[in-house]
Amino acid sequence: MINGYSIRKCTVIVGISRPTSFYWRHKILDAVRVYMGIGAVGGVIEVDETFFRESFKGNHKKASSFVMPRKSYHRGIKGPNSDGEKRRRGISNDQICVVCAIDRIGNIITELTCKGRIKHTDLERLFRNRIEDDSILCTDSLKSYTKFANDLGIEIHQVKAGKHKEGVYHIQHVNAFHSKLKGWMYKFRGVSTKHLANYMYWFKWLEFFKTEKSILKGKLLLVQAHTTHSDTKIKDFKNRKAIFV
Repeated sequence: MINGYSIRKCTVIVGISRPTSFYWRHKILDAVRVYMGIGAVGGVIEVDETFFRESFKGNHKKASSFVMPRKSYHRGIKGPNSDGEKRRRGISNDQICVVCAIDRIGNIITELTCKGRIKHTDLERLFRNRIEDDSILCTDSLKSYTKFANDLGIEIHQVKAGKHKEGVYHIQHVNAFHSKLKGWMYKFRGVSTKHLANYMYWFKWLEFFKTEKSILKGKLLLVQAHTTHSDTKIKDFKNRKAIFV
């Protein structure tokens, strides 16, 4: 997991079955997610959102009670049933909005916040009591950020479309975080939305400890996964829902 291996590769290395590899992974991640919590940020804070397509991967193969809410997307097929043809242009409710915030000392918040375009009420729900006093927000020009900052009395500097920075204020760190996150997620070939929060915390954990040696990372992951109580049963995975803040 520290190397970001797939379930299939972990299965081969550890010598266990794929279902066992899957359940172990998410039991560990459930515990780590509880241990880490959402967190808090302060000082100069870069905030931006990124999007993942809503995915029902793994829900409909063996679950007789599950009904797909839309037609399935098919990769690699050209024509009217292709993935590209079915994808809606722009931001839609088929997309999961993940809001990320990073301050200049490395604190990170990354959470599933809503479906589709984010509203100021979504931002208030996520960040209330999680931003230190006298902090400064750096965002893009989305109006929801303006309304959110004004309602909570937070100073905000917004980078206009087409620009990279406004004086000393920019969102380059959070954009780099998004790019790295997307590249890391790509190797899993799609993650079910109901498990997406765990993958966000997995990546967040790796970013926190990226400068540590592998042997220390292993010890930290083992200890943190056993420090906090997490009541996770195999039967619960079948009906698990996506975790939105």
